[in-house]
Amino acid sequence: MWGRDVGERFTERARAAILRAREEAGRHGHTGVGTEHLLLGVLRDGDSVAVHVLARLGVSRERAISEIERHIAVTNGARLSDIALTLEAKHAIDLAHEEADRLGSDFVGTEHLLLGLLREGHGIAAYVLNRLGVHTLYVHQLVAHSQSVQERVGESIQGNFSLQKSNQEARNIFMKGRDLLSIRDLSAEEVWEIFRIAREMKSRSPEEELRSPMLPGKTLAMIFEKPSLRTRVTFEVGMKQLGGHAVYLAPQDIQMGKRETVPDVAQNLSRWVDGIMARVFSHQTVVDLAKYATVPVINGLSDLEHPCQALADVFTIYEKKGNLSGLKISYIGDGCNTCHSLMLLAAKVGADIVVGCPEGYEPDTAILTSARRDAKESGSKIEIVNDPFAAATRADVIYTDVWASMGLEAEAEQRRHAFQRFQVNQQLVETAAEDVIVLHCLPAHRGEEITDEVIDGPRSVVLDEAENRLHVQKAVMALLM
Repeated sequence: MWGRDVGERFTERARAAILRAREEAGRHGHTGVGTEHLLLGVLRDGDSVAVHVLARLGVSRERAISEIERHIAVTNGARLSDIALTLEAKHAIDLAHEEADRLGSDFVGTEHLLLGLLREGHGIAAYVLNRLGVHTLYVHQLVAHSQSVQERVGESIQGNFSLQKSNQEARNIFMKGRDLLSIRDLSAEEVWEIFRIAREMKSRSPEEELRSPMLPGKTLAMIFEKPSLRTRVTFEVGMKQLGGHAVYLAPQDIQMGKRETVPDVAQNLSRWVDGIMARVFSHQTVVDLAKYATVPVINGLSDLEHPCQALADVFTIYEKKGNLSGLKISYIGDGCNTCHSLMLLAAKVGADIVVGCPEGYEPDTAILTSARRDAKESGSKIEIVNDPFAAATRADVIYTDVWASMGLEAEAEQRRHAFQRFQVNQQLVETAAEDVIVLHCLPAHRGEEITDEVIDGPRSVVLDEAENRLHVQKAVMALLM
């Protein structure tokens, strides 16, 4: 028998695709059924879920068949009885089983065969699909959503109906072309999808990623009104590893609102690039960029939110703790943009968060209301207290940020006085759980909001957190662009 038992678990269409693959190999005179023949077997059925998934990704069945045929040589011929699966094809079928299990499906359909061919990675099928812009994460999103909308018992023409019916609903899962201005733009399911992809990307070397680039030939414009180390390097390196290119635009290059308007900048950049990342003073700037741009806009930091930082933070917490639900995150310091995004994200994933800040420096009321609405759905709790030790007691995570963010330098002395009790030092850390981890988004003002002893100590994960900016932002760019 070929590979695993192609029995009742395979849908009728999947079984037929595998049998057609054998015929395709014979038609081309090949003695082995390769991944290219399996892909042709899947493509010959114009009504399968796999074909409709490809169509959602902008790849017609005819185009895919033409492209795969170009890569298959014709030889002298072989008898059908002599044709067996190649090791690559067997592996792809085994991976199709894994994908069905991973997606919670009782059946292995053509969509799972498509995922198996992509994940196999070395055969002609994966090469051709990647050249057509079809990648595992895009297919996985669409297949996962189609299964959640309508559970199928076997695969039939209803698979087509299910995918078409779910197109509008799939907007919340299939993120291509959307903006990321706020954590509020993401559903909990989308957050977990970002984390899943970030983990996969982190497990691969840059060389492996470049063999199958997610964003080949695409360009990201990076607008900076504020200087940065981590934001610039991680977005620029991330685009490089995804097969694309990043263009750095310093404050003097654009002078938005002075030299030319934000709408003009957005509309011009949309003609040249495939995405815009903006690190700005006013949140309204990223809102206006998104309003007038026709390409995705990513908030690299604004005065209201820092969504990419929060995603990296919570991804790091998940890596270190293995779960998020019910964890106590203690945020010590100013109720600023970083605090806002962290609070919103904790509420979405079911983590409890206590913000410890001086009176008058609490988080924005509208953000707090939004976070509490999500917390009610996820079962998490949000508290605001004015005592740092009350916030840190039995915490699983302690997080802090600078007391005076960029743009608030004039308030630095006043803030040092207001926040002097809110330093994350060893005494504070000792009130937390024994296995507490400490995070800081950096740069740190050592000796102010955090001591050297803590930031360089055994509980600190700030460098892992900084590294994860790269992986999470790569996931975000791959999904949106």
